[in-house]
Amino acid sequence: MAKDTPQTFYLKDYTPFGFDVESVHLTFRLAPETTRVLSRIRFAPKPDAADKTFFLYGEELQLISAKIDGQAVTPELVDGGLKCAVPSAPFTWEAEVEINPAGNTALEGLYMSNRMYCTQCEAEGFRKITYYPDRPDVMSTFTVRIEGDEPVMLSNGNPVGAGEGWAEWHDPWPKPAYLFALVAGDLVNHPGSFTTKSGKEVELNIWVRPGDENKCAFGMEALKKSMKWDEDVYGLEYDLELFNIVAVDDFNMGAMENKGLNIFNSSCVLASPETSTDANFERIEAIIAHEYFHNWTGNRITCRDWFQLCLKEGLTVFRDAQFTADMRSEPVKRIDDVITLRARQFPEDNGPLAHPPRPEAFQEINNFYTATVYEKGAEVIGMLKRLVGDESYYKALKLYFERHDGQACTIEDWLKVFEDATGRDLSQFKLWYSQAGTPRVKVTEDYAGGTYTLTFEQSTPPTPGQPDKAPRVIPMAVGLLSPNGDEVRATEVLELTEAKQSFTFEGLASKPVPSILREFSAPVILERETSNAERAFLLAHDTDPFNRWEAGNALAKETRVAMVLDGAAPDAAYLDALEKLVRDDEQDPAFRALVLSPPSQSDIAQTLYERGYTPDPQKIYDAAETFTQTLAQQLETSLPRLYAATTVEGSYSPDAESAGKRALNGRILSLLTRLDGGEQAARQYAAADNMTQQYAALAALMKAEKGEVQSRAFFEQWQDDRLVMDKWFALQIACAAPEKTAATAKALTQHALFDMKNPNRFRAVFGALAGNHAGFHHASGEGYQLLADNLIALDKLNPQTTARMCAAFQTWKRYDAGRQSLIRAQLSRIAGTEGLSRDTNEMVTRILDA
Repeated sequence: MAKDTPQTFYLKDYTPFGFDVESVHLTFRLAPETTRVLSRIRFAPKPDAADKTFFLYGEELQLISAKIDGQAVTPELVDGGLKCAVPSAPFTWEAEVEINPAGNTALEGLYMSNRMYCTQCEAEGFRKITYYPDRPDVMSTFTVRIEGDEPVMLSNGNPVGAGEGWAEWHDPWPKPAYLFALVAGDLVNHPGSFTTKSGKEVELNIWVRPGDENKCAFGMEALKKSMKWDEDVYGLEYDLELFNIVAVDDFNMGAMENKGLNIFNSSCVLASPETSTDANFERIEAIIAHEYFHNWTGNRITCRDWFQLCLKEGLTVFRDAQFTADMRSEPVKRIDDVITLRARQFPEDNGPLAHPPRPEAFQEINNFYTATVYEKGAEVIGMLKRLVGDESYYKALKLYFERHDGQACTIEDWLKVFEDATGRDLSQFKLWYSQAGTPRVKVTEDYAGGTYTLTFEQSTPPTPGQPDKAPRVIPMAVGLLSPNGDEVRATEVLELTEAKQSFTFEGLASKPVPSILREFSAPVILERETSNAERAFLLAHDTDPFNRWEAGNALAKETRVAMVLDGAAPDAAYLDALEKLVRDDEQDPAFRALVLSPPSQSDIAQTLYERGYTPDPQKIYDAAETFTQTLAQQLETSLPRLYAATTVEGSYSPDAESAGKRALNGRILSLLTRLDGGEQAARQYAAADNMTQQYAALAALMKAEKGEVQSRAFFEQWQDDRLVMDKWFALQIACAAPEKTAATAKALTQHALFDMKNPNRFRAVFGALAGNHAGFHHASGEGYQLLADNLIALDKLNPQTTARMCAAFQTWKRYDAGRQSLIRAQLSRIAGTEGLSRDTNEMVTRILDA
């Protein structure tokens, strides 16, 4: 189909496949450039099917032969697959195709990663393996035979046979093709085991390349914790005899939940104290949990079609957030999640890429693996749990697993379970799934005669294709504090259902200070006139940890905005509040580290834009530097003591308490480096025996332009470790001054270790470029051009990664006319590229049409 007339798929057009797939048998005869795939599939026509067309998807396949019930047939090859006349009774379809794994740089289907065969089939990669009804509502059992000379050959389910040059696997649980997996190569396993609550012994393995065996222990423990937690909290037991994880270097995503054979990006499973930071350890723990939890919320119960993607992803992200909160710090996890949501999903929700958690249409489904589907999808689950209460939530989930096990479901199925379990009408709540945009909630207040009234007005700005929005159900968690800081009304969840609504609180001795949107009870933007004095009061006294942090974050924003717009000095009251908090050893170190972490420069740009100002990236950068320097000077006498008090002694452990202390220690070190010329950071770098402390010291030195010697030493030490080198590449760009950012990134693309074909390395460089706000948006436009040059080059190799990186341009309309013109020119250049992929074309077109 021509680039200028891409096909659009609509939710309203859903039609079930006209055939049941009773069984699937696949044989793979592996060869790097000429793998043969033989399929034998048992089909049965559905008597009541509205569409009886026999169409099988297939892309980049060379058809060798096809048979029906043993007789050769000549199917019609059409765009995207084949059609064939078939019997009106059950029949066996056989096909032999040839594919080229070594030439598959898109990393979809069967491909090779450093001489290892690997698959990625979600969302539509299986059609690059063989002809098949590649859609999530077609579920069947799979038997797989792998033939080749690879030492290890793995697939889904349980092993049922093996011999010289072959291995056979059978998965007894019906699954859609997107959950198919195959891995073959020179691998070694880190073994483990888990005994389920019913007493079944499950064999566990993490498979890695030789030399990575020492980086698997943490991942194995995280897997066991996930299995135990899912039994304890949700009552869900693992259902196979074996659970395999494989670490792969070249992978577009973080990981994939293939039934019984999870495939992970190496960065999301390999960890050791010497090579991984605390943040790496926590991320690995969360991703392993996420993929394991998919065994039920995604695999046993999957999505009917890709419009329902948030059904499995939103629920599983919510579950992995619960897990991390239980394993680590619940308040810190909640704050981290909100920071991520605001940094990634809010800009998406308020820009040209806005879409509801369940979109109505798409051109390329890979472009909808977004923060809206994942993070906002999880927030919707959290709101639902908050509205019905914990007991009713778990009652509904139990019913969900009982009613829909083995099915491909919809959002309607999901909400019906809650309606049946609780008796609530969720028709208005369902708007969260169908409406795009972030609601704004304006709050006003009144106090008279002991009665306090809060009035809420909700509205959602227009988004592409959705100019008008109906009021949603918004759970607003509210508490009230007395003027002396005591809590006079505990947290109460108010349900907003109308465009304007008031709630009264009676019997109060004095006007209270409201604590609104506690625990960030809904993904909304709160608009309320308040003062810095009240924010400082909440920072000091609020009993809700999230709102304490939120008050400090708001103070930081107001201070930065005033500095950018008026050239004001950093607010003295805010500096005093920060100093008091950071010196309070009774407070959780991880929480203090978060309070010391300023709002991102992109966040300040968005705040200015929403207030009607055109953000100047250089002024925002200058204000950030001035504030941080002023804070360091204010804390000058305290920093050495704080640094010593937060230094973790003894052997490294990634536990939450130690990680929190190291996080605060790293913040303190970055401030101290601004005053002592890098002396303490250099000592820490030289003495560090773990990556967290080594990397924190290097980052502090490089940000202060004092780390040239250490950067060279770091490279010499770690140049053979691909994951550590990703850190080194990213840090060069993240710490570069704005005028040097693009040049630094360009030089790194010429480095011998830069590999455009490796998604991790490409993201390390260009994710860091886009994340250096003032550098990427430098008035020269060099950052825009460099990113566009490389996106055009990458699109020919890996459209999926290219399309996702295009999102760096999505906020272009908030900047001045000069920058808008520069960005538009680069977007137009990308859009005009001959042979541009469908993935990238859709993204660039949506951004340009803003």
